[in-house]
Amino acid sequence: MFLKFRADADDGDRSPWGSFWFSPVPFKGQPHNVTGDAAMRLTAVYACVRVLAEAVSMLPFVLYREGADGSKKPEKAHWLYRLLAVRPNEFQNPMEFREMMMMHLALRGNAFAEIISNTAGIVTDLVPIHPDTITIEMLSKTNWRYIEHLSDGTERIIVRGSMWHIKVMSPDGIVGMNPIQASRESIASGLSAQEYGLRYFENDATPGGWIEYPGEFKDDQQKRNFRESWQTQQSGRNRRKTAVLERGMKYHPIEVKNSDAQYLETRKFSVSEIARLFRIPPHMIGDLEKATFSNIEQQSLEFVIHTLTPWLVRWEEAIRASFIEVGEGLNCEFPTTTLLRGDAQARSMYYHNGILDGWMTRNEARLMENMNPLDGLDEPMRPLNMVEEDEAETQQNAPQIAPKPGKPANPQPEQENDDGPTQARMYALAAAAADRVARKEWEALHAAVMRKESISEFYDKHARFVSAVLGVSDDAARDYCRAQLEYVIENRDDITDKQFADIAGMRLQRLALRGHHEPLTAHI
Repeated sequence: MFLKFRADADDGDRSPWGSFWFSPVPFKGQPHNVTGDAAMRLTAVYACVRVLAEAVSMLPFVLYREGADGSKKPEKAHWLYRLLAVRPNEFQNPMEFREMMMMHLALRGNAFAEIISNTAGIVTDLVPIHPDTITIEMLSKTNWRYIEHLSDGTERIIVRGSMWHIKVMSPDGIVGMNPIQASRESIASGLSAQEYGLRYFENDATPGGWIEYPGEFKDDQQKRNFRESWQTQQSGRNRRKTAVLERGMKYHPIEVKNSDAQYLETRKFSVSEIARLFRIPPHMIGDLEKATFSNIEQQSLEFVIHTLTPWLVRWEEAIRASFIEVGEGLNCEFPTTTLLRGDAQARSMYYHNGILDGWMTRNEARLMENMNPLDGLDEPMRPLNMVEEDEAETQQNAPQIAPKPGKPANPQPEQENDDGPTQARMYALAAAAADRVARKEWEALHAAVMRKESISEFYDKHARFVSAVLGVSDDAARDYCRAQLEYVIENRDDITDKQFADIAGMRLQRLALRGHHEPLTAHI
């Protein structure tokens, strides 16, 4: 069924003969007249715009200078940081400014702010201007200027360089597409259903009725007189009073069921349509009909990734294009880390893995939890079982060989008499270095065997590695490798990986501690 939108569809007549109950669509206005302000009468539109505006406005603004190695140095003393993170103008704080600009973007597809600069050319204020008061005058195919229509009827010209313009999905690269106008039929349908429900309940949810008269009225004037008399007696303060009918008249109430008109289904579909228009998960605007405990968290993540991130990138690119010179080394962003942190358990695991893997310091984790940094927690931690990239060449493509059965040797290194903290730390470092070299030696030895390389040739090369890593003399490293060569040749048929690690680790630890030549076959 095609619905016709008419501004004069309702003449105010609530009688059975009036147009109130029988007008096709009670929405007062044409679809092309649906404006952003009118659309905000729908709670779904209001909720979607509020979600977007508040999400963008509450995120921190970060301005930093990029180093050649990719490092980021915060620039909080820069005028651009003060402009967007401290005070954009004299009458708005950063959240109010961004919230207003984001509302303009969501409802009209364009957001304007006049750029005010001082005599030194530094921008001091960004003054937002309502998009409905702005028109664009083309000067050429690639140049234009803005005209602001003031409330007193005058006009003010603003050159292109003095206007900060953020736009959405521009078909011509100059003016952004208005999302409300692009979907005006869907929004008009929702407004119509909302107004219908309001008027229905204003009339006590009773559509009225009709009167059966077995006779005939003398003329139309007599019929009108009777109708006006009936409405006077049964409307206003006289509503619900007992009616007295004469001449065999009968009153028949009209019953209109909302289920027959699919009123509730229309309202639900309208909410779904508007959520799809703004790409907002339904549960974020109060529609929990299809939400479950398991999918709400995933939808919230999708909102940040697929809905909020494109808006933030649009803001960031507009800032770079208007306020940051090419080659200046500055960059900006609105980090969404706080929105993706999850619950306390998820954050705890995130920090735990970052600190242990070495890509996050303990003070960085404390700052993310709004705690002050502590002395001594600024250095990243490095797992002792990891190796540097330049030391991993001989480990690449090393096959994993299953250990062979055998009796564990379980040798114990000699104990020192000094139990002081310095000596204890030296023992710990030596043990860690020995374990690392022993593991690398075992894997590299297997790789050499798979390449059909001589074991003696392998240990000739391995001596240089031992000398470099442990910081011992070449002679001490060669003695160690000779002892290991003899041990491997003697036990090559039944040696296990644990036996090898124990023997090599004990010898390497003693070698690292003493750093000089001594018989290495002792205590075996």
